[in-house]
Amino acid sequence: MQSFVYASQRKTGGYLWLAQRDAFGQLPKSLTELLGELRFVMEVTLDATRKLPVEDVAQVREHLRTQGWHLQLPPQENLALANHPGYGTTTHDADAP
Repeated sequence: MQSFVYASQRKTGGYLWLAQRDAFGQLPKSLTELLGELRFVMEVTLDATRKLPVEDVAQVREHLRTQGWHLQLPPQENLALANHPGYGTTTHDADAP
């Protein structure tokens, strides 16, 4: 599977993977606003044996197959979401006095 990687000029460390080169029309408006201008970085062939330094290749391939794009954010961005007060709240936690 071919993929095309673009770097966000607005979001440091943000990368957009596309199944088709320059297929920006399929992206949600909120995503294009978040990333701003994109700069083409490289074309990558993704197969089951490919190792990626940050992303899980199976997840990238699945996103490319199902939605045509995959968003890669810096690891600290993902950790920031885990620290959000609503993240990880269980039903039991919500019932506590």
